Amino acid sequence: MTISLADIRKPIESEIHEFNRRFKDTVLSTVPLVNLIAKYLVRTKGKQIRPVLVLLAASASGGVTDATYRAATLVELLHTATLVHDDVIDEADTRRGFASIRALWRNKAGVLMGDYLLAKGLLLTIDTKEFHFLEITSTAVRRMSEGELYQLQKARQMNTDETAYFKIIADKTASLIATCTELGAASVAGPNPALQETLRNYGENVGIAFQIRDDLFDYEASSGIIGKPVGNDIKEKKLTLPLLHTLSKLDEKEGKRIRKLIKSGKASASERDLIVSLVKSTGGLEYAWNKAQEYSDQARQSIASLPSSPAKEALIQFSHFVIERTK
Repeated sequence: MTISLADIRKPIESEIHEFNRRFKDTVLSTVPLVNLIAKYLVRTKGKQIRPVLVLLAASASGGVTDATYRAATLVELLHTATLVHDDVIDEADTRRGFASIRALWRNKAGVLMGDYLLAKGLLLTIDTKEFHFLEITSTAVRRMSEGELYQLQKARQMNTDETAYFKIIADKTASLIATCTELGAASVAGPNPALQETLRNYGENVGIAFQIRDDLFDYEASSGIIGKPVGNDIKEKKLTLPLLHTLSKLDEKEGKRIRKLIKSGKASASERDLIVSLVKSTGGLEYAWNKAQEYSDQARQSIASLPSSPAKEALIQFSHFVIERTK
């Protein structure tokens, strides 16, 4: 049976509606331009995976509280801010099928709006003196920034190996997902180190599985499915797990040749197709898929001790969803 996000959201459907109401109120401003951009962001919201995970983790840990809604708002503010900033860095004109903030209001407004969202998140925790939320979230921001910079460094040197790859995706992607589930646990009855570690481990593992699955799309999908052509990561000089496995199977000379070709940024479409074919023929896809499955399994094992509940079952479903999804 195919698992959908709608199925995963069912145990907290009413809580999601309440979160949306509170989030909308939080981002609004008395400054007309800020208010205009904020309303646009609310209208073009994505799948809301991160606040959903906060709410599910809280529900599985004892029940959603007022603090849970603030935690969910905090991570959604942080996530949205990073997306707005990313679009400026990447000079992206679209986001989620809509015009990006930088495309509509230019780069300066994009940077400042991202800063505004970050500030709103910080003030939300300070106003309510939930400093443990701030500590958890600040750790994620540090890891995300370090992950991006480490990836830049490794891309320039073109010496990414499997150890570096897992550090990058853990910091860039898994850290925020782990923050969501840890905040959900922490929002139920204040700081609870053991419970927070349980849910943080779940989020870290499921986040790594999520990113490996994302990287697999580059070698198996068409642009009509996920919005980018096959081999796009190669074009962007990204050495992800399927290709890293293939490089480990090649002799030193051939491996260096492929790394040099990717680093040059001049690989033709036909050369990228050949690299994709090589990844497939050397078992790169199967290797990466098995790794994603391992982390998905570890995510479920992480929460085995939690009492049975619809929310726990939804978290289990989500660990399957992240690797079974087709986009």
